[in-house]
Amino acid sequence: MDAKIFDKSKLPSRHTTVGPTRAPHRSYLYAMGLSKQEIDQPLVGVASCWNEAAPCNISLMRQAQVVKKGVAAAHGTPREFCTITVTDGIAMGHQGMKSSLVSREVIADSVELTMRGHCYDAIVGLAGCDKSLPGMMMAMVRLNVPSVFIYGGSILPGTFRGRQITVQDVFEAVGQHSVGDMSDEDLAEIEQTACPSAGSCGAQFTANTMATVAEAIGLALPYSCGAPAPYEIRDRFCYASGEKVMELIARNIRPRDIVTREALENAAAVVAASGGSTNGALHLPAIAHECGIKFDLFDVAEIFKKTPYVADLKPGGKYVAKDMFEAGGIPLLMKTLFDHGFLHGDVMTVTGRTLAENMSHIKWNPDQDVVYPANKPITVTGGVVGLKGNLAEEGAIVKVAGMSKLKFTGPARCFDCEEDAFEAVSKREYKEGEVLVIRYEGPRGGPGMREMLSTTSAIYGQGMGDKVALITDGRFSGATRGFCIGHVGPEAALGGPIGLLKDGDIIEIDAENGFLNHQLSDEELEQRKKEWKPRETDYTSGVIWKYAQTVGVARDGAVTHPGGAEEKVCYADI
Repeated sequence: MDAKIFDKSKLPSRHTTVGPTRAPHRSYLYAMGLSKQEIDQPLVGVASCWNEAAPCNISLMRQAQVVKKGVAAAHGTPREFCTITVTDGIAMGHQGMKSSLVSREVIADSVELTMRGHCYDAIVGLAGCDKSLPGMMMAMVRLNVPSVFIYGGSILPGTFRGRQITVQDVFEAVGQHSVGDMSDEDLAEIEQTACPSAGSCGAQFTANTMATVAEAIGLALPYSCGAPAPYEIRDRFCYASGEKVMELIARNIRPRDIVTREALENAAAVVAASGGSTNGALHLPAIAHECGIKFDLFDVAEIFKKTPYVADLKPGGKYVAKDMFEAGGIPLLMKTLFDHGFLHGDVMTVTGRTLAENMSHIKWNPDQDVVYPANKPITVTGGVVGLKGNLAEEGAIVKVAGMSKLKFTGPARCFDCEEDAFEAVSKREYKEGEVLVIRYEGPRGGPGMREMLSTTSAIYGQGMGDKVALITDGRFSGATRGFCIGHVGPEAALGGPIGLLKDGDIIEIDAENGFLNHQLSDEELEQRKKEWKPRETDYTSGVIWKYAQTVGVARDGAVTHPGGAEEKVCYADI
């Protein structure tokens, strides 16, 4: 086959491969077995979050090899590299979770540095665990070279005593075990059967939520994010993604041509419609920030408010990601939203076509009950709700998918870290009707804004999921269910009202009308502010300390640099 000719005069790799002065640079490429023809082709970074930490990532390296074949077939030269990822399921419930959100920034930064240092012309990025998905997408829009995102795929569901289970059931089993409702033997059996394959957590937790976002925002090929990790069809998506990125180079279609304000609104809509993770309201503002677009938690919440909840997915529903893929995939969910006016159709996607053009090829599947028609939804408002009030002037977020009770008022029970709260829950040292407050877990105060799945799952496992509420300036896992409000801002470490609460203070939560309030008088609040002193952190060096020095508020995505609005030269244009 004749080589396709690409003009390198405007591609970043011209700085390392073109002209007599780059002979030393080319010598390194020859040392790795590349031919002159391969050196003269566009260099495509194939970035993978592969590691042996968890099933989420274990298949990514194999999938990356297929991507490379697709790039090569379309006359590009793939250059594979790996970055880190922190697996939330393993980091959960201890100090390791402070690494989770920090890893999102490290992933984006490390991909940026690798691309910049070696002057690659495009990127195909593969990710599996929760923070690696937004981290990879943030790098794509930051660099703004032609890019295609690939999700490694979800895990297959486990089976316990004839019922379908996920890792969420294991976390909740810990709570059941703590009150004597599950034996040692049953706990051992459920932990050994919940995760039977490679892939990310199988329900609409954070990984699958952000995978749904990747298709809706236009950075991933249709259907590619829904196929489970073990399915052989993933190879077809990976190969096609490698080919497609070469087409994007030829047509000069870049991530910021795709990730517009309208595309971000589409992404927020699929989070709400799928009953997705509250973390979507943290990651979408961060992705927008990389483009220089203002799109904060309140903007996300506006979309949530007017989007119907239509996908009957765990943890609020009954199905997992595999089921939705087999019913018609993420395009099926998008199809009904688009047909009923909840998605913008005139946005570009990595297919080289608009979303409307993509949707014209999708047919509704009436012979399934995973995704409801948008005009006959499960509920008329989304599965995730934004809150605001005198306890959360910078906002808060709650997942209401599957909940019947949307209002709660009760006395506060305050804890200054998750460990103290988990110990109290484990010992049943809390009462029905209380609002458990976990503070100093925000982006700066944690530092790192930990997720609280261990605590919320223990509450649910004890049968108290609808009898108490929980609020935090930290985060909740996508697997969390019950009346759990996260991202409360301002955070305690910055003097927010959540840090001034005392046991017994009355807290009002109203997810129907979107508010979160305390009943303290202005005078009492002012007096407490005078007496308040910030809690000291143990993290006084290292990457978590470094993160705390630069991280912004949760409302804006907990970002750590000025973003696209402040850049003078974009990498793609060097």
